[in-house]
Amino acid sequence: MRPQVAYLSEEFLSTPDARPLRILSEYLEPLAHFEREKIHDTVVFFGSARIREDGPLARYYRDARELAAMVAQWSSALEERSCRFVVCTGGGPGVMEAANRGAADVGSKTIGLNIGLPFEQMPNPYVTDELNFQFHYFFMRKFWFAYLAKALVVFPGGFGTMDELFEILTLVQTRKLRKRMPIILYGTDFWKEVVNFDALVRYGTIAADDLKLLSFVNTPGEAMAILVEHLSTIEPCAANEGPAIAQTAMPGDPADLLD
Repeated sequence: MRPQVAYLSEEFLSTPDARPLRILSEYLEPLAHFEREKIHDTVVFFGSARIREDGPLARYYRDARELAAMVAQWSSALEERSCRFVVCTGGGPGVMEAANRGAADVGSKTIGLNIGLPFEQMPNPYVTDELNFQFHYFFMRKFWFAYLAKALVVFPGGFGTMDELFEILTLVQTRKLRKRMPIILYGTDFWKEVVNFDALVRYGTIAADDLKLLSFVNTPGEAMAILVEHLSTIEPCAANEGPAIAQTAMPGDPADLLD
């Protein structure tokens, strides 16, 4: 029997020895799709998978859907060949579904960076097929959230949402993300009850200026005003320019992430 080449061997690829190949695949496969679909950058929506369209927090579902539609409609009017400021979520239910749905409502491409979990995280049907990804490694999924994002909108959520929010906050605060990026917390009452940012300043564990990294909003219109003000300052792509990620061979482009 002729032996199988290693890169076709599922037995080998599932071993600890092949872990670097699996990690690299979760970088290269999305990269290839983003290049092909001309995705230049994103606006990322985070929020709970447990918020339902007909549940007690349904207004956040409706608002995420409305805001995502506004972002997608605004970006589609830009006269650029690359897809700019594409709505991107974790690809699952709840707020993620609402944001993908809002972008799909107006006929725009929309990204889902899903991850395999034992509960809750099933892909929603509103993600563009060519931009629907399944990750095993949280850190590679987080890389793609951070690397392409030009703005972050965070709706109420639990552990996962907090993890994603504070990951980006830490990168921005420590300037590991060199680009300017607004971080919008949607639902002032929720966020000010759940996270006492002022207490962090009072105890001296963060600087008062660190609070300037955050904006609190309560309506899609308020969030959209902040997004447009910031995104409008970003230089347009050249006519023949593809995705920003296509200009670099590896993560760590100094325009976005520090080496």
